[in-house]
Amino acid sequence: MTTNQGAGLDRDTEISDEQLVEHCVRAPGGDVSAFEYLVKRHQDRVLANCRYLTGTSVEAEDLAQEVFVKAFFGLRGFERRSKFSTWLQRIKINHCLNFNKKRRRVTFVSVDAPEMASEPDLQTAPQAERTVVSKDQRQRISAILDEMSENLRVPLILRDSDGLSYAEIAEQLEISLSAVKMRIKRGREEFGRRYRSGLEGAGGDGGQ
Repeated sequence: MTTNQGAGLDRDTEISDEQLVEHCVRAPGGDVSAFEYLVKRHQDRVLANCRYLTGTSVEAEDLAQEVFVKAFFGLRGFERRSKFSTWLQRIKINHCLNFNKKRRRVTFVSVDAPEMASEPDLQTAPQAERTVVSKDQRQRISAILDEMSENLRVPLILRDSDGLSYAEIAEQLEISLSAVKMRIKRGREEFGRRYRSGLEGAGGDGGQ
């Protein structure tokens, strides 16, 4: 699709999200060129996270499309006090969590453990992000996350992929801060266990 909104939209790497949002808001009716650039720029991450958050590849594409539809119709109400990517992230998270709630009568089972809240290894570096260096590893990570329970997978993704704080995750999931920390700790431990097990099963020391 071509556009007559001015120079710059054909130089995707040189125009910011904020500039594209401005183009979207000012564009005449029917011209969605700038928004298409935003979709192109963010669609891979949104699609991947929709899959991880819901644990389903079947629904992920539809969910990602619905996220962008909501973003498109909500742009004029976007106050721009945060980055577009942050605003889009909130839409994606809310949409996926609502999907999970509708799909399951009971969304989360409480595993509050206040005594674990101060454990130092709760601050373990994100493994799901740290290990992504190849297509094969990304596929392995996706498979592991798909096998994990929603209770552990969702807070782990919100923290390690979306970068939400523990407090933000607690608010999103409507659970206590200690429960969030415990689930993330257990999620990282389970992820690490499954990842190492997969490497061993595939002859993980073959590169030595």
